[in-house]
Amino acid sequence: MLKPTLQLRLGQQLTMTQQLQQAIRLLQLSSLELKAAIQDAYESNPLLETEEADELGERLGENGKTSEDDREPLPGASDHLPSEEPATDREWDDMYEISYAPGPGYQTEEHFDYLESRTAETHDSLQDHLLWQLELSALSDRDLLVAGTLVNALDESGYLHESLETILGNLNQTHEIELDEIEAVLKFVQRLDPVGCGARSLRECLDVQLQQMPDDLPFQSHARSIVAEHLDLVGTKNYAKLSTRSGFSIEEIEHAVELIQTLHPKPGDLINTQKPEYIVPDVYVEKHGQAWRVRLNPYTTPKLGINSVYSNMIKNLASSEASYMRGQLQEARWLIKSIQHRNQTLVRVATSIVRRQQAFFEYGEEAMQPLVLKDIADEIDMHESTVSRITTNKYMDSPKGVFEFKYFFSSHVSTSDGGVCSAIAIKAMIKKLVQEENRAKPLSDNKIAGLLEQKGISVARRTIAKYRESLTIPSSSQRRQPG
Repeated sequence: MLKPTLQLRLGQQLTMTQQLQQAIRLLQLSSLELKAAIQDAYESNPLLETEEADELGERLGENGKTSEDDREPLPGASDHLPSEEPATDREWDDMYEISYAPGPGYQTEEHFDYLESRTAETHDSLQDHLLWQLELSALSDRDLLVAGTLVNALDESGYLHESLETILGNLNQTHEIELDEIEAVLKFVQRLDPVGCGARSLRECLDVQLQQMPDDLPFQSHARSIVAEHLDLVGTKNYAKLSTRSGFSIEEIEHAVELIQTLHPKPGDLINTQKPEYIVPDVYVEKHGQAWRVRLNPYTTPKLGINSVYSNMIKNLASSEASYMRGQLQEARWLIKSIQHRNQTLVRVATSIVRRQQAFFEYGEEAMQPLVLKDIADEIDMHESTVSRITTNKYMDSPKGVFEFKYFFSSHVSTSDGGVCSAIAIKAMIKKLVQEENRAKPLSDNKIAGLLEQKGISVARRTIAKYRESLTIPSSSQRRQPG
């Protein structure tokens, strides 16, 4: 018979509090996502308030740069997440003093981004753009029906992939249409703006655009002949073989190819329907004397504080109401502290990256050093998962351009002297070699591997091919040009 007993066991268990989960979640948010999260918290928590930066005009100089006082990098912060011990009112008052000021990225109803308002305008899709032109045309109702069916069958690039027989079968379910009628309307659609939409192949698309050019345009007939019969040789730039097959001279071919290169292989892409996305840098990298310094962008989040009116009312409220307000007050304080921890961690990681990649900022991609998350984590005494979160969707603005934090992490290849070379640096070397090559005798992947071997970098030919393709550099046969 079983009897109840008492047992004493020793064990460890990790419990993530709500505050700890919030701090971890804020680490991986981008600047835009952070603003949205702060806005949601502001709307749901009456104890939170945002303050307008009346001093913004004073902090910005005539050239839009911040003052020298603002250039001081933030001090390093411990990797420990916010403690769960309640802070005194004095400590929280001090924290409000260092909360973050809004900048140009934080807009009020009276201030808005001109570029953002411009891109908010309605843009027509390719179909809308073509249908609008059809409405202004003199086509009959019958032809408009056919033209509208053809336009709605186009893909984003403007190509017609459905056969005319299929379209004929669909139309004949409700109307009696002949195939030659569809072909005639298709020719009309192909000459709408942008010219070439409705083509069923690349050859047809380019030929329609050439037909729209003046008949007396030099080398137009040559270009049409090459597009119709020898377009594959244009891609390989084998002009000698093209001359033999077409009967044109090398000079005539070069002029004809130049004319072909002015055409649009995907005319539908000329109608841009996507709203452009802007990158807001999280930190700025600037050189002061001989040192590179990291400065947090303070204009990515609004200035947060505690509503003093509500916080002072808590002591005079009933117990049930006071309990709710105290909970909201604690949440507001944790949010402010978590944001401060996030930004301090961001600066520490960015500073470590810049310190290790200083050669890149001085000399460019060829000087990029191999780097992995563990290198940064060990240097600043953080866990790799924390570094991974803080480097996701974060950007730094530097004299070399705007880069995502992840860009600076890459694999490495061993060198003959026992050192290592970054994959990004190898790609930069490949790009430079291709730019400086003899166009009549472009470098093959084997030749590039041999040139890198002379520099002490041993890279396999297939690795060179992989890096070249990632840089969208064609093969040596496609890069060859007649001498």
